[in-house]
Amino acid sequence: MRRPVFSFRPNMDNPKHRQAWEILQSVPEGQKNQFVVSAILKSREGEYLEQVIRRAVREEMRNGASLQEQEMGKVSEGIPEQMMGFLEQLGGM
Repeated sequence: MRRPVFSFRPNMDNPKHRQAWEILQSVPEGQKNQFVVSAILKSREGEYLEQVIRRAVREEMRNGASLQEQEMGKVSEGIPEQMMGFLEQLGGM
């Protein structure tokens, strides 16, 4: 089986392309393929990790909101109705 060939042709008018080219040129000969492979895999890992973190934060925010509502319910049980009405009015201002 023949190995596939990949060609990188940066647009040197694009600052990001130019920066990527400079970084690639700093990699020693014979290590560029491994460098590109590692960069691609790390990029994918970063995207996956970001998704996992976002999902976890959303879940915690939902659970936190539910907990906060439960705690408020417990607190309000010992507070007279008139005081709760007054507090609700303050919150609406």
